[in-house]
Amino acid sequence: MSPEARDVLAGNAAGAANQQRANHRLRLAVIDRDPGFMQVLSNRLDALGWDLRGLSSAVTVDALVAMRLNALVIDLAVLGPGSWEYLERVCGRLPGLAVIVCTGPSSVAQRVRGLRLGADAWMTKPCHAEELICVIEAAIRRHRRNEMPQIEESTSVGQITIRPDLYQAYAGGASLELTAREFEILHLLSQSDRVLRREEIYERVWGYAMAHGDRSVDVFVRKLRQKLRAASPEWNYIHTHFGVGYRFAPERDGGEATPDATEDARSGARESEFAPALVG
Repeated sequence: MSPEARDVLAGNAAGAANQQRANHRLRLAVIDRDPGFMQVLSNRLDALGWDLRGLSSAVTVDALVAMRLNALVIDLAVLGPGSWEYLERVCGRLPGLAVIVCTGPSSVAQRVRGLRLGADAWMTKPCHAEELICVIEAAIRRHRRNEMPQIEESTSVGQITIRPDLYQAYAGGASLELTAREFEILHLLSQSDRVLRREEIYERVWGYAMAHGDRSVDVFVRKLRQKLRAASPEWNYIHTHFGVGYRFAPERDGGEATPDATEDARSGARESEFAPALVG
């Protein structure tokens, strides 16, 4: 094959790849203040048909939800001292969002911390726009493989509304600010009409067997109860079955201390002892 023919075939292949990308319009937000970086990335994404939203500072999680993004790229240097907390909050509240950290030189400890907080990938500037785009696409593909085939409808119980599509619960229109793990436990319990054993909750939420002595479920349920109580003080949603597990049954509460509240206090006192087990 002549060099000219090879060039034509290579050009056709690249054109087909670009056309395939353009046919799957993706929505991306980038938190960055580097005009040169943003211009190069914007030009490349325009050619691919992506929707790009440039942000010069952090926005709320609810604002990110409203943007209906497929991916978010963050330069942690832009966020300042609160960068780690923001990264954790975004990854915890929006587990379906592909999050890529693209920032300046960093240490191994910083990269490990970012990935453990939930980032899908970590890239160091300066980097090539095409490489960053490929990393974003790979992260989006992984998230899509894990997506549920059908989004469940919201349900209202007591004074709260559970929104599986947003991975969140609301009371009076205000978010309970649940972490991903807290929401998964609430959703699991609310879908069951029986007592769920601690071991079963752990296996279905964490994805593997619970180690002996691990009290992660108790601690997360305690935190979940606190948020439910703060948002809906007249209702008791999660009931403890001592030595077994938990049951979801919304009931009006007379306002007095309940056995469940006492158990929550005990769980709180034990939390520091078992802190290493509280992963995610």
